[in-house]
This record gives sequence, C-alpha cells and structure tokens, in this order.
Amino acid sequence: MAIGVVSAGAMGSGLGWALREGGADVLTTLDGRSPRSARLAGTARLTVVADLPALVRAVEVILVVTPPAAARSAAAAIAAAARETGVAPLVADLNATAPSTVEDLVREYAGAGMSFVDGSISGPPPLARPGARIFLSGARATDVAALPWRHVEPVVVPGPAGQASAVKMCTASVYKGLDGLYAQAIRAAAHYGVLDQVLAELRTGGFDHLASVAVAATKAHRYVAEMAEISVAQRAAGLTPALFQAFADVFAEIARGPLGALDPEAVDRALGPRAVVDGLTPRDEAAA
Repeated sequence: MAIGVVSAGAMGSGLGWALREGGADVLTTLDGRSPRSARLAGTARLTVVADLPALVRAVEVILVVTPPAAARSAAAAIAAAARETGVAPLVADLNATAPSTVEDLVREYAGAGMSFVDGSISGPPPLARPGARIFLSGARATDVAALPWRHVEPVVVPGPAGQASAVKMCTASVYKGLDGLYAQAIRAAAHYGVLDQVLAELRTGGFDHLASVAVAATKAHRYVAEMAEISVAQRAAGLTPALFQAFADVFAEIARGPLGALDPEAVDRALGPRAVVDGLTPRDEAAA
C-alpha cells in the first residue's frame, strides 16, 4: 500500500515512519517546504515526489498533518490536484480543528469526489516517543484505522466526521491550556520576584511543567490558530469563547520570544527557570 503525507513536519514524518515500520510505502512532497522538513522526511526515510499532483497519482490514502491554520488551504490544494489528475485517494485530515471547520473540509473534498475521514492526534510524534493515539471518525474511519500502524494506537470514535476533532478540541484545551496557564504564572512570578517560591509550591501540587512549557513555546505560533479553533468549538457548544481567545493572545506573545524562534528539537530541556521565563518574553518587552 502507498500512503501519502501532507506535510512532512515532525508529526507528519513521524506518522510516515510509523507506517513504514508496518510495511507501507510512504510518500511526501517537499515542494514549498523548509530545509527542516526535508531533514525530518529524510530521517523518517520517506519517499519524496516532485509535487502534490505526483503524490495524488501515486497513493491510495493521504494523511493531512498541517498546522490548523493551513487545513483549509491544504484541502483546496489537494482537491485541486485530484481534479487535475482524475485520481481521488481517500483523505484523512488529522489537523487540530473545530468540528465546524471539518464541515468545510468535507465539502471541499467532496467537490473533488474524494472520501474523507476526520482525525486528530494526541501525543508526541512517534519518532520522538512511541504511543500517540490517532482518533478517527466518519464513514471510512475503520479503513484508516486498519492501515499498518506501528508505534501509534488508532481509536475509532463512533459517529460522523467531526467527532474525532471534537475529542481533540477538548483534550487540547486541557493539555495546551495548562502550558499557557503555567507560562503566565511563571512570567508573573518573575515580575514580582517570587519565581522560586511559586515553582516550589507548584511542584508540591504535581505541576512541574517547566520543560514542557519551553518546548511548547517553540510551537506557540501554531497554537495561536489551535486556540482559535478551540474557541470556535466551545462557542458552538454554548460556552464562552473568551477563555481560549485569551489563550490565543498568550501564545501569540510567547511566539515573539526567543524560544518561539527555535525548533522543538533545539530546546535544552534542562533550562533553568529564569532562562525559560526570558525565553517566553517577547523581544520587544525584554528590550523595554
């Protein structure tokens, strides 16, 4: 079986590697991608093809693993490639998006005659640490669950497309919300000169997120759109959207700090508290 990955970032390459370990041929395109993506795809030993139409022609299933803000543009590009080539592989979109966004994706792919599976991912890239869970929903969710996965656990969520994304919106609100909350707490503690005392007290409650926050800061630019998607999902559930609109602002600030400019693999996980706080502080604030 040939499976395509759009795009080959850390998670996309990691899932490609997990499928290769199961015996699949896994292809990607680096057209328009960064040198980091090329390096990650090489580490995962993915087969690189020239462009998106070439990928669509060659595979039976496409996994879409882009930042949330790129989900719609990726869908439009893949659908256009399917119309151009006359080939319509099954698409599984694994992005962190609200169920209402998934409805837009379903319409986009249906317009190109493509079957669609809604998906979401919980856990780190398999190459970093095996054990991620992939939630899947929709009429053909079991087809994607049956791919030769290794080092990840597929979980079929009953119901239509959108249910797997609903799982992600709820779990990410906790996982990433805690990172945002912790980041705000330690930045405020540093301002008031009580950083050591606050960290010690948080550790007594089991909250030792310093390394996690440092790594999360490198992904903060992606989290901004994800917080917006969570806000949309919560509004649709009859809840206030204000909480995660605020978290979007928090991560937008963090993205402007020194840690926000790094790749996750470049972070020293042994950074001390003051260094982490400095790394979370936007450069314009630090200069002031």
